[in-house]
Amino acid sequence: MWLKIFGLVTCIKLLLINTYKSTDFEVHRNWLAITHSLPLNQWYVNNVSIWTLDYPPFFAWFEYLWSQLAQFVDPEMLKVSNLEYDSQATVVFQRLTVIFSDFVLALGARKLSCYLSSHPLRKCSNQNHKWFSPSTVFLCLSIGNAGLLMIDHIHFQYNGILMGLFFLSVGEILDGNHLLGAFYFSVLLNMKHIYLYVAPAYIVYLLRNYCWVEDKNGAIDTKKSLSKLSRLGAVVLLTTFAAFGPFILNGQLLVVLKRLFPFKRGLCHSYWAPNFWVMYNVADKLLILLGRKLGWPIKEVRGSMTGGLVQEYPHLVLPSITPPVTMLLTVLSIMPCMWKLWTLPGNPLHFLRSIIICASCSFLFGWHVHEKAILIAVLPLCFMAVLWRAEAETFLIISLAGLYSLFPLLFPKDMLLIKALLYLSFSFYSFKSLENLFQSRDPKSSLSFPLLTPLETVYALGFSLVFIYEIMQVYNLSTWTTSYPFLHLMLTSFYCSAGIIYSVVKYYVNFMKTEPSKRKQKIF
Repeated sequence: MWLKIFGLVTCIKLLLINTYKSTDFEVHRNWLAITHSLPLNQWYVNNVSIWTLDYPPFFAWFEYLWSQLAQFVDPEMLKVSNLEYDSQATVVFQRLTVIFSDFVLALGARKLSCYLSSHPLRKCSNQNHKWFSPSTVFLCLSIGNAGLLMIDHIHFQYNGILMGLFFLSVGEILDGNHLLGAFYFSVLLNMKHIYLYVAPAYIVYLLRNYCWVEDKNGAIDTKKSLSKLSRLGAVVLLTTFAAFGPFILNGQLLVVLKRLFPFKRGLCHSYWAPNFWVMYNVADKLLILLGRKLGWPIKEVRGSMTGGLVQEYPHLVLPSITPPVTMLLTVLSIMPCMWKLWTLPGNPLHFLRSIIICASCSFLFGWHVHEKAILIAVLPLCFMAVLWRAEAETFLIISLAGLYSLFPLLFPKDMLLIKALLYLSFSFYSFKSLENLFQSRDPKSSLSFPLLTPLETVYALGFSLVFIYEIMQVYNLSTWTTSYPFLHLMLTSFYCSAGIIYSVVKYYVNFMKTEPSKRKQKIF
């Protein structure tokens, strides 16, 4: 089944080869050129292009391997000086590298689907139809995820292979293969460091469920615990040294780290990711308007957070936020979850729930968060959504909001129909498949979508109004949209952030309610 789904989705990806591509296409073409044409000690130093290499070393080697094939397709794409080079051969080649790399995503999804098939955690009343079994629904929601299609195969990135490694890591840990799971995660971190978001869940779970060994009396067995800790440490350290070792030997460790963590980019990206800081920014904007009407002494600042540029802009009324503040809020927000994960050992699904919470909290409070980072929470939630009704309910809202928040990345006029079709098709299958899995409609909620409350239904339908406003903006159908060109971006960010914050809070509260004696209760 997984090969059929992968084949069907691949056909869709092939149809998207000649669609709009973002500056990320040039980013990765430039990285192909850097890794192919320059010596190792120049990879993280070269700045001929503004799109400098800023992913960890394993991803650089990933680009290097593809460059070995690229030289036979079009050698011109491998010249560092050929900025913005995008011949048809280059476009097709780079698109195909993403499509072929997604085979790792399919393998990772297959690993988790096998766990679902071999561990019947819940019995569905509709498992007689293979397209609506838990494992098949998960495969469709993950391999055919509309967010990955929009980000990787239109906008252009390589999130599929990264998520595949993530799924493989989680799958091995769910099966009790802790060291292999740690290895996959170490490889993942050394390909893209954004997955540090979920590292706390890995650390706590592996320390408590792998390294912590008790004797017959319930006391910790120090010798065995230290032995397992040393094995786990060896896996992580050796993998990390394999990635950074050459640069350490060249004395370039600090150079690489500075590229990986550019804190001078400002609190928010050019388009605000739909997180807590959207609410904070909007509050500051409203206070500015109110303050000027009331005669408050508010200083003028050149530039604007809504100007579409990646720069640092201070808040004018509310206190300006710094990187340490975002880090502190992120750490504080995940602490209750980490404590719960430590005190409830032995349940691997709590590990996956903690990953979702860590990813969500980092998205909500992180510094310079990209909107696509919401996929790190949405994709694992696809797995949990096919197991329990409460998590399916959360998935529907957070996926509606998280995937719609990606729309501004595909801004050309000819993208309106394509992104709407991808979004609606995925949303329809999500609602229909999860409804079939859980087959229960509350008669008191006949006015709402299945699995959603009436209020949540109103919120879901509200996206149609947001999309109508985007159409008005794109085609300049109103003087209002012309006078305020960035208002639709603020509206999209604000509306999506409301749904994501609601979903995360709801999910977090349910997780914290879980007690050892109530693991089979309805909420989870």
